Amino acid sequence: MTLSQFNQLSAEQAQAALAHCVAIKRWQQAMVAARPYASAKALYQQARLLAETWGDEDFTQALAAHPRIGERASGEDKEAALSRQEQAAVGDDAELQQALREGNGDYEQRFGHLFLIRAKGRSGQEMLAELRRRLANTPAQEQEEALAQLREITLLRLEESIA
Repeated sequence: MTLSQFNQLSAEQAQAALAHCVAIKRWQQAMVAARPYASAKALYQQARLLAETWGDEDFTQALAAHPRIGERASGEDKEAALSRQEQAAVGDDAELQQALREGNGDYEQRFGHLFLIRAKGRSGQEMLAELRRRLANTPAQEQEEALAQLREITLLRLEESIA
């Protein structure tokens, strides 16, 4: 979608066009309310600024839409399709999938939520190494790191969707 097209959508249509980027309603609404954007750069800058304000409630809301690393997202919506595409690097390697399942379980037991990482551009082994590394984080460190990953995912999806 072009920036011009995005700027011309109704508020409801524009929010729907952003829904696959992140499942944080207040971010979607604020992005829509800030239209029209003079440039793609202005759009991305606003997205980054708003993403920096995310806290615990936003993180919880966003996690509800993310599958575990190594699991294929179900559904036919755009977010599920993007997740499947982003996690394609895990592939059919049974040993890697088992290691990710075990790592996800350890992570969820330690931090109380699923492991979130920008999968795009990373191999399955890189994601597993990051999962294992982040298990050593304190809960506060991990919350910050997970939020940073959520921001990366969101901004990548936005940049791929609106130019």
